[in-house]
Amino acid sequence: MEQVVIVGGGPVGLWLAAELRLGGADVTVLEARAERDARSKALTVHPRTLELLASRGIADRFLADGRRIPGGHFGALDERLPFGGLDTPFPFTLALPQARTEELLEEHAVAMGARVLRRHRAVRLTQDGERVRIEAAGPAGPYVLDARYAVGCDGTRSTVRDAAGIGFPGTPATAWGWLADVVLDDPPPGGALSVSGPAGGVMVVPLTETLHRVVGTDPAWLGADWPGDPTLDGLRAKVARIAGGDLGMRDPHWLSTFGNAARQADRYRAGRVLLAGDAAHMHFPAGGVGLNVGLQDAANLGWRLAATVRGDAPDGRLLDGYHAERHPVGADLLLATRAQTALMTAFDSDGQALRALLGGLVAAVPDLADALALRLTGLGVAYPAPPGAHPLTGRRAPDLALAGTTLFTLLHAGRHVLLDLAGDAPPPAGAHRLTVHSGPAAGPGAEWAGVRAALVRPDGHVAWAADTADPDGLAAAVAGRFAGPGEARPSGGRVSAGSSGRPGAGSRGGGG
Repeated sequence: MEQVVIVGGGPVGLWLAAELRLGGADVTVLEARAERDARSKALTVHPRTLELLASRGIADRFLADGRRIPGGHFGALDERLPFGGLDTPFPFTLALPQARTEELLEEHAVAMGARVLRRHRAVRLTQDGERVRIEAAGPAGPYVLDARYAVGCDGTRSTVRDAAGIGFPGTPATAWGWLADVVLDDPPPGGALSVSGPAGGVMVVPLTETLHRVVGTDPAWLGADWPGDPTLDGLRAKVARIAGGDLGMRDPHWLSTFGNAARQADRYRAGRVLLAGDAAHMHFPAGGVGLNVGLQDAANLGWRLAATVRGDAPDGRLLDGYHAERHPVGADLLLATRAQTALMTAFDSDGQALRALLGGLVAAVPDLADALALRLTGLGVAYPAPPGAHPLTGRRAPDLALAGTTLFTLLHAGRHVLLDLAGDAPPPAGAHRLTVHSGPAAGPGAEWAGVRAALVRPDGHVAWAADTADPDGLAAAVAGRFAGPGEARPSGGRVSAGSSGRPGAGSRGGGG
């Protein structure tokens, strides 16, 4: 019997496969395509995703091929969101075609020992209390795989989701956009362009030295009816009307239409079947967040599922925590992309006034710009913490500078990291299964300045933290190292109320 079968070998499925192998689980990936699609739906790698890659020691491979853009946008407002002030080693958007991202992720997954089967597709899926049965078809014909768990990373038309009986409620498309990967004889200065007005909106980004992506929408493409496939002549006319010239568009490599249908799986887990990425959420591609949220789904699920397969996790608690943490993130994703769609299609005079007002606020109110940047980049994601938990519990841990290393380097092994920042914590039972570092952080931010010890999950989120010495609280946290924030607190240990004068301060967390 297989341990885990992943259906879908796109970026999310490949990253999940590598994470499962890092956690000690065997994994097989079924991918229907014979080859990678040269057409890249996604171009954007955001800072939080780069942090995840750095936490596995492979970020440099992506940075070498991508183009760094010092910020992002919200709803295609003229006022950009600067990333330079964000607490991350990667204060920029990395422009990198999905085809290359997928290639690098497949190399990583295969190097980790994942089995990737191309031209293999899942046809039918059933499950009972012991296994998932996947009826598949490959080059040699039909066959059956039995697995302990199956994960659908097979896109918005997910076979796995439908077979598991997981609902996919939401709203239909009411606005449409168009995409053209073309050669431009008259590209904009610097290769990039963003124009929005009553006639419509157009964005241009370079893909290669000769190829550009041109995307946009206009008032004629608002409505529930499918507008049809775009033509080069039609798009040249649209771009000329909106941008003042057609930029010399020619030789299309890809022309496509996309809509703003917004849907989310009502459950990310049904028994032994789980979902991640586009199989769990679909939305208008505003801000380039889709691929990034999918990879972050996989980062959250990978360590949980690997621990469950290893037999280290209590019955179902970890896998239930996956839905509890990631479903709200998906709901927030749909909220943000729907809001951005409204801004991007606000072509009438009232809509233009709204864009002008919000753009002015973004430029004049740094806290607003930072809040939108944290939302866009994924750096602001924080998972629910139990009552009385330390304020850091559930939040992403930055790349703390430590003696001779950094936190992201310590996370390379894909294990929980115990940070003994005060250097006086006795080794708790089970510490041999963690990566333990003893010694202070160099110049930590204000939020970390008083922390004596912290337990960081393999996905880089804080499971537990303490401001005061508390060996019993530390022992309880390590004993429950596989229980994520918001899940049941492990038994057998005491968590101190602390004595710092702040409500609930001291040693507090939600396990690990």
